[in-house]
Amino acid sequence: MEKKLYFWEDFKLNKLVNLGTYEFTEEEIIVFGKKFDPQYFHINPQKAKKSDYKGLIASGWHTCSVIMKLMCAKFLNNTSTLGSPGIKNLNWSHPVRPGDIISGYWNVIEKRESNSKPNLGILKLKISGVNQNEVTVITMEPTIIVYKKN
Repeated sequence: MEKKLYFWEDFKLNKLVNLGTYEFTEEEIIVFGKKFDPQYFHINPQKAKKSDYKGLIASGWHTCSVIMKLMCAKFLNNTSTLGSPGIKNLNWSHPVRPGDIISGYWNVIEKRESNSKPNLGILKLKISGVNQNEVTVITMEPTIIVYKKN
């Protein structure tokens, strides 16, 4: 079994963590849109200009995927975790456009031990993504299950 760096005990309540940044490109938005969310405002720049968005925008699912990538790169890949049973309060509050640079943030808002499995802990998180203009583009509240150190 691969040795992990982070366990339930390592996560602190109400400590805002910067997950890093990611820049969205037009090409990537179109490729993702064509594959997973082929609505015209994600895949066709000309039609998107005539929409209420006034231009191409990334799929919300693309934005979620980028936030997940940032979380994995920062520490999830080095965390002894069982993953997540779900996400609450997912909101796409502002469109993400080509050239936008999104910074991700993670905050543990609830931390408890598992009642049924003493080797596990549960974290409730507040995740957000903010663009280069300090406008929040995405928020969500996932729960993750993390092994304890023993």
